[in-house]
Amino acid sequence: MKVNPLALNPERYLNYNDVLRRKFSNRVQKISINAGFTCPNRDGSKGWGGCTYCNNQSFSPDYCRPTKNIRQQVEEGIGFFNKAKYENQLYLAYFQSYTNTYDSIEKLRRLYEEALAHPKVAGIIVGTRPDCVNDELLDYFAELSGRYYVMIEYGVESTNDDTLRFINRGHDYACAETAIRNTAQRGIYTGAHLILGLPGESRELILSHADTISQLPLSAIKLHQLQLIKGTQMLRQYEENPGIFKLYTVDEYVDLLIDFIERMNPSIAIERFVSQSPAALLFAPDWKLKNFEFVDKVKKELQARNTYQGARYISGRQ
Repeated sequence: MKVNPLALNPERYLNYNDVLRRKFSNRVQKISINAGFTCPNRDGSKGWGGCTYCNNQSFSPDYCRPTKNIRQQVEEGIGFFNKAKYENQLYLAYFQSYTNTYDSIEKLRRLYEEALAHPKVAGIIVGTRPDCVNDELLDYFAELSGRYYVMIEYGVESTNDDTLRFINRGHDYACAETAIRNTAQRGIYTGAHLILGLPGESRELILSHADTISQLPLSAIKLHQLQLIKGTQMLRQYEENPGIFKLYTVDEYVDLLIDFIERMNPSIAIERFVSQSPAALLFAPDWKLKNFEFVDKVKKELQARNTYQGARYISGRQ
């Protein structure tokens, strides 16, 4: 019987950082870039107000401000992370805030290539919505990926259309599936982002996301817990109707994650388990754990259960 290599891996899951290290044979660090984009869910093209959970201040570092040009943000980001012992470290410019493909192809090319012009930048990661790409742009990314590392990271958030409507996402899951397939078939690294614990989603529904998303040709996935952020519509919804929310404790979320990881396609690298918002913006849940402390809990629980990513994965299961 063929043994899943992740069962023998000390981490017991496919760690995206390990995948990057093998590809570059060097340390690689992401630098967040804010290029001043907006979102079709904010400017009236798809809707107003954005997704109900969204406050971009919750994940933008201090050096990342749209008042600075791309070159300046790259240089400040490298300065922020650069240490003498990592002088050969390479960087990936992460276009993170809002929808980073939401402009003309001419402007997008200029912004991406301004970041790539820095000699220590080995590639770009572009965060976007699945309804904001087209064939012309994907063909450009395919050409660019022949010279640089290129990953397109799609906000999927949930595979359930009722949830997507409730959070005012502005697209359905079929849109995400189409965009991911169209991207991956061009040989472009393709990522997805899911929020576990969105309002109204039961444990079984959350776990079904693993079954569904695992059928897609993804390179990597980011997972994180639902967080209620100050100044968002979702926090107002929680205050009005807390019964539709399940705010997980640390141990409850770790337990959920282990079940989720078991059902994940073992060929999809896991980039993140949790998100950490600034304390000044976070309403709940406040776990008071650093990212590495949480990851350590996940690894220990995988060991304790003697399980691993893909242990319950079934190809073709939806």
